[in-house]
Amino acid sequence: MDPRHRHQRELVALAITVVGLSRLLDGPLVWAVAALLFAAVWLGTRQVLAEGALGYAPVPIEASIIPAVAAIGALGTMRVVPLGLALVPALFAAGWFLDLTVRLEARVHDRPTGMTPADRTTLLAVALVASFLAFLGTATMVQGGLAEPGPANSELGPPISESGIVLIALADALVGGLLGFRFSASRLAGRRDALWAALTYAAAIAIAAGVLRAIGVPRLLFPALLTLVFYLWDTVRGTAPSLRRDPRFIWQSVLLTALGVAVIAWNLGLRGS
Repeated sequence: MDPRHRHQRELVALAITVVGLSRLLDGPLVWAVAALLFAAVWLGTRQVLAEGALGYAPVPIEASIIPAVAAIGALGTMRVVPLGLALVPALFAAGWFLDLTVRLEARVHDRPTGMTPADRTTLLAVALVASFLAFLGTATMVQGGLAEPGPANSELGPPISESGIVLIALADALVGGLLGFRFSASRLAGRRDALWAALTYAAAIAIAAGVLRAIGVPRLLFPALLTLVFYLWDTVRGTAPSLRRDPRFIWQSVLLTALGVAVIAWNLGLRGS
């Protein structure tokens, strides 16, 4: 077994062990473990990528963002899995997905010509899954973060506070900004431009997260709509101005936006009935 593959397996095993043990924690400790796990996977992935075929090539800081986001997404999402045997397949699935993100980033890093359109499409698909897990995970780490609709336009479980909504919005903004920086850095020449683009991702996600949680979008619909917002924003940011005027692009964007609005309206109608 080559050193890269061995270290990759060790990284995944360590991360999943932390994810599994974190299921026993609660409160601020979960956030502290999530931050440490993010840093560990980010640094560990950089080390794994540095051992590739192009070991002499510097590893960009953005190359390990998606695996790190996937790791904290797995940590948070695991909190919706009941304690017991159900955790075993969930942890195996999380480990497989984390390993997939590292392998895809390694493939991009080893390519002498850099990221291809096919690579970007594959990474975007993986990033959408990672963002969904992270958006779901941050909501589970806040008391009352996931809305559980009840009778008479009420919510089951503990109510969420205003500070809780702000915390979810800020955490989701961080996730959106990091993933936005990953893709902006691959298509923009300067780091400053990529950072500015990442801030626009973060702002869009923060606004969407605050609004969607305030109106009580329930369960998995909340992270799904945030993932849709991320995808739409990335589509707009990553499309050339000439293509943005293409009727097909306009209609696709309008259709996806209308779908998101319709889902929100439908949910509010159910809550009001």
